[in-house]
Amino acid sequence: MTGRPEEHDEPARPVDPPRIPPPRVSVEDGGLPLPAPAEPDTFRGGALVLPHDVLKALLGAWALAACSPEEAAAVEEHLGGCGGCADEARRLREAVGLLHPAESLDLDPALRTRVLTGCLELRPPSIPVPEWAAPYDAESARLDALLQDIGDAEWHAPVRLRWFEDDAPTSRRTTVAGVIAHLLTVDGLVAAALGLEDPLGEAAAKASGPQARTESFWRASTFPPTRAVRPHWREQTHQLVRAVSFTGADGEPPVSYGDFALPLRDAMLDRAFECWVHAEDIADAVDYPYDPPAPRHLHRMIDLAARMLPAVLAARRQAGLAAPAASRHLVTAGAPGRSLRLEIEGSGGGEWLIPLDAPGAVGSADHEVAHVALDGVEFCRLAAGHVVPAEAAAGQAGDREAITELLQATASLSRL
Repeated sequence: MTGRPEEHDEPARPVDPPRIPPPRVSVEDGGLPLPAPAEPDTFRGGALVLPHDVLKALLGAWALAACSPEEAAAVEEHLGGCGGCADEARRLREAVGLLHPAESLDLDPALRTRVLTGCLELRPPSIPVPEWAAPYDAESARLDALLQDIGDAEWHAPVRLRWFEDDAPTSRRTTVAGVIAHLLTVDGLVAAALGLEDPLGEAAAKASGPQARTESFWRASTFPPTRAVRPHWREQTHQLVRAVSFTGADGEPPVSYGDFALPLRDAMLDRAFECWVHAEDIADAVDYPYDPPAPRHLHRMIDLAARMLPAVLAARRQAGLAAPAASRHLVTAGAPGRSLRLEIEGSGGGEWLIPLDAPGAVGSADHEVAHVALDGVEFCRLAAGHVVPAEAAAGQAGDREAITELLQATASLSRL
């Protein structure tokens, strides 16, 4: 029996989709059709081949890094042979650079302070760090962050420590690990004053000053210091901050440096200053960016140096390193005397009147004989022995001898 075949016996013929004409741009652009999307046959040898007008239209997206990898490769190949498009691409890239300026990948040095401040505003510490110990806390943390970023080999990078001795520049070669060992041993002076463990142990009795302690520690090491010194140094910094936070004493006990002593609060500022200076030495050795301390901490360090200068000037005269004060300049303790105005500009700046003829004299604007202006960081580097006094970038006016003696006395504050 024959009949009409069922519909499913014949395969259905595919129906072509309707072709949609390419869109047209606005009348202002001439009403020309936009370039049609790339067809499969525009890929030749694995590379995308596009006509000139399409490539030119892609330049803006390419400058913004918004092209697909295939389109970007096609544009860049085209730029090598088309001068007009190459000039246009360069102008577009420059414009994009103005819209999106490059930013450093390094963390903002103030980030730690802001985070801690925000946390403490929510929950104040039960035992806060004294304000005078905050610079040491901050500088030891910044140095530790630098040390975490360097590799094993960089711990043996050469570092030259510089200071002034008998008005002559002096230096000592060591390594990054050797610098941390130096900080560990000199911080040990504060640790010993607070009743904490001295890193020199029994050898501390034979080495009282910073240089003697450092040399003793270096000699006692069977091998040159390595990165293994970092945990000991960092733990000691934590112990010092905890100890001064618990005691709260800012003047007692005094910290002996061998031939002089400092109140505890000044000793902590001195250690913060040296931590920053040697962090810069390490950063230079490993080619790492490093910023100065926060302005309020830098101001405290400058103030400490300014307060120490009258005694240093007197000691230099006794040692024959400076011209003796004439009898007409001698004043009694507490009386005003010849003074030099030290003006520190920039971050952490301020003004100090330095009595010139006696440590017990009082600085007086009425007896001002000279004026020196220095940038804050430059003054600190002079006090660290990293700048020669004669080459200090200073504005100077008045008594030339007084100015020279003050700059040399500032450099003589430095030591190993």
